[in-house]
Amino acid sequence: MKRLAALLPFLLAACGSPPEAKALDRIECALDGASAFERLCTIERDSGRDALFTLRGPSGSFRRLAATRDGRGVTAADGAEPATVTVIGKDLIEVSIGRDRYRLPARVR
Repeated sequence: MKRLAALLPFLLAACGSPPEAKALDRIECALDGASAFERLCTIERDSGRDALFTLRGPSGSFRRLAATRDGRGVTAADGAEPATVTVIGKDLIEVSIGRDRYRLPARVR
């Protein structure tokens, strides 16, 4: 399996401003078992903790992720359900948690 490298800089670049501040904060997601992805979700860095991120859905739902440095990419930070990471293209991963899926930028090595 390809290892994920330098995920953190991509995630940091994708967030930082409040979700409503700029369109670049929006990511594709397929929530609650939906088959089609839509650019409806947002990603934000948790203040004061560079490796933690919150993915938010339009209904107010959210998932917390922690960026890893061991090649896994990200893990679920809230412990509720595990995150599964799949490389789906150049510089793109899909993170599945429960019935929710998110597409995130990542550098694949």
